[in-house]
Amino acid sequence: MATILFYEKPGCGNNTKQKIWLAASGHTVLAKNLLTEKWSAEKLREFFGELPVEKWFNPAAPRIKSGEVNPADFDAPTALSMMLAEPLLIRRPLMEVDGECRVGFDEDAIRAWIGLNQAKPDGDIEACPKGHHSQPCPIPEEVSHA
Repeated sequence: MATILFYEKPGCGNNTKQKIWLAASGHTVLAKNLLTEKWSAEKLREFFGELPVEKWFNPAAPRIKSGEVNPADFDAPTALSMMLAEPLLIRRPLMEVDGECRVGFDEDAIRAWIGLNQAKPDGDIEACPKGHHSQPCPIPEEVSHA
């Protein structure tokens, strides 16, 4: 089984479900705070692979939900610069296993990559469950002043 560096937004319900499912599948999950990690553009870029730039963004980020930021408008260098300045824009989770990096929680891709058991948690495991609410998830105290 794999040891996974799992970059999350602390307090995110879906990130919690994802970690539980990975652990129940026999993996060791080392959770890290995506919002306070000291990212470089080069390291962050590794997680996105061949995905189009607009898929790098967290669709539940407040500035994206409000329409202030349109992920389709940016090239890779601009997107990375924005994400370094505002980590809430980064799609989550970011996962790294033995130097291989991935973004998001596509269960089929993860099953093929490192394995997942069949005990999937209820509901959509990647989309923000609060996406239909007007109130965003709380921002952890340590990044709320950034």
